[in-house]
Amino acid sequence: MSKEKIFGTDGVRGKANFHPMTVEIALALGRAAGAIFRKAKDKPRVVVGKDTRLSCYMFENALISGLCSMGIDTLMVGPFPTPGVAFITRAYRAAAGIVISASHNIFHDNGIKFFSSEGFKFSDEWERKMEELVIKNCFDDALPLDCDIGRNTRIHDVDGRYIEFVKATFPRSLSLKNLTIVLDCANGAGYKVAPLIFRELDATVHTYGNTPNGLNINDQCGSLHPEVIQKGVIDHHADVGIALDGDADRVIMVDENAQIVDGDTILAICAKDMKKRGILKNNTVVTTVMANFGFMKAMEEAGIEVVRSQVGDRYVIQDMLKHDTNLGGEQSGHMIFLDQNTTGDGLVSALQVLRIMIETDSKLSDLAGAFKHYPQVCLNVKVHSKPDLATLKTVNEEICQVEKTLEGCGRVLVRYSGTENICRVMVEGIKQKQVQQMAKTIADAIQKAIGVK
Repeated sequence: MSKEKIFGTDGVRGKANFHPMTVEIALALGRAAGAIFRKAKDKPRVVVGKDTRLSCYMFENALISGLCSMGIDTLMVGPFPTPGVAFITRAYRAAAGIVISASHNIFHDNGIKFFSSEGFKFSDEWERKMEELVIKNCFDDALPLDCDIGRNTRIHDVDGRYIEFVKATFPRSLSLKNLTIVLDCANGAGYKVAPLIFRELDATVHTYGNTPNGLNINDQCGSLHPEVIQKGVIDHHADVGIALDGDADRVIMVDENAQIVDGDTILAICAKDMKKRGILKNNTVVTTVMANFGFMKAMEEAGIEVVRSQVGDRYVIQDMLKHDTNLGGEQSGHMIFLDQNTTGDGLVSALQVLRIMIETDSKLSDLAGAFKHYPQVCLNVKVHSKPDLATLKTVNEEICQVEKTLEGCGRVLVRYSGTENICRVMVEGIKQKQVQQMAKTIADAIQKAIGVK
């Protein structure tokens, strides 16, 4: 086993069949999880779910083999949304939940992420424990007798359970019968349950991205390609468009004019609504350092406190628990409503917005219109390594020059991706062209210093 770090921002992720996303690592992760949870409980159960990418089959089998070899019973749910796995883990009182998914990435990537028995993503401490066990890869002394190995059981009723769970977050007194919805399931884990949820709530639904073949997940569809639902809204004269990502834990929406409503806007709409109803805990919302300056201004005007976390819904949730608040999210579309679920849930999030539209008799454009976006440009630079950014002299000189030019009327954020060999450059300001040029200048400096040739 390699001794390099295995876990990133959101579990283990990488190109399928290449380190760290290999069958050997998946088997070792299963055994590591088994070693940890068997100590805590006799014959524990672990839920294993996945999205629709082709490589999920081999990782599913490897994880289950590793878990069963350590005396863990496994509950296999098949292709299923990540938030659904968190819910089923709690419902079955399992020791943990595992999701095989690379979220919004295309099919050749994959990932493995873990949930605790309470449905929260593993902490850094838990991941370090697992990482140590995987690197040592010595489980012989911990293997149970042959009569004590685990059993794998396929669970067949999870779709119905999750559909009812999500529908329960929408008031029984309301209906979607007057709404026409364009829905993009990203050819991912939500392709079965998502259309049923909205149809059972009486919406007229036009569905895209619901024919997965193992290779087309997130391929020119889903939350990273809202142009699909933009066109669909126009073609079907729809009231709203909803785009999920590959594991259905994030959502991007489109209003009736085919204008994009991103995570910042959704979060602002829901924060104001929860404050108005008196249910926003501690009058605080958690977002990330990527949040648009317009979001900060909107919250200030609404009298709502804001906490900024690291990028990644796992860190958003950690800060939500730390500050005892019940709403958090990311610009990318991860929305966490802790009163409903313990992780980002694209379907629950979409229903909260639809509820607000109905209760206020508003169009989505009306709700989104109260939020002013400031020009923000984000560029990705593929890098061959991730040295400390402070050691890159030329890059830091360019960043300092841009910050000086902005003079407090914008900001710069440069960081490495936690899941890919990418350096992300974000610049905000007042003038779009100026912001674009500034971001490109910094990105070019990074490319020269550590970029892939």
